[in-house]
Amino acid sequence: MELSCKTEYALLALVELATHHNTGTPLQIRQIATEQDIPDRYLEQLLATLRRAGVVKSQRGAKGGYLLAREPWKITLWDIISSIEGLDSPQQSIDESPKSAESTVVAEVWQEARHAAESVLQRYTLQDLTEKRDARQQRNIMYYI
Repeated sequence: MELSCKTEYALLALVELATHHNTGTPLQIRQIATEQDIPDRYLEQLLATLRRAGVVKSQRGAKGGYLLAREPWKITLWDIISSIEGLDSPQQSIDESPKSAESTVVAEVWQEARHAAESVLQRYTLQDLTEKRDARQQRNIMYYI
């Protein structure tokens, strides 16, 4: 299982919004795109999808832009990924009538792997990502004399 480019860009944009969440100031698409190196037009589409899913909200006007719709600790990675990838539910159905014992076993194992991945994604929030990023940045700081 791999993270799609679309999902990665969405996560990067939302981490940027989470970083500025406490200021209450909306971020414009070009600010997010520049900071996270995401194409503007692509980001615009992603944010529209996330807005429809209730993950972000938009504010119109000269000082408008995008804000998180909820606190960063209330938005799970599963919320984001399922919104972007269009996943229906954590228990998305598998083929009801497998053709052989082998395909039944494969379907069962795949369902177990999917459930494990979803469980992890439901445990982590945007707040967790920003804290992990901040901790990593602290470790990477080099002091010169």
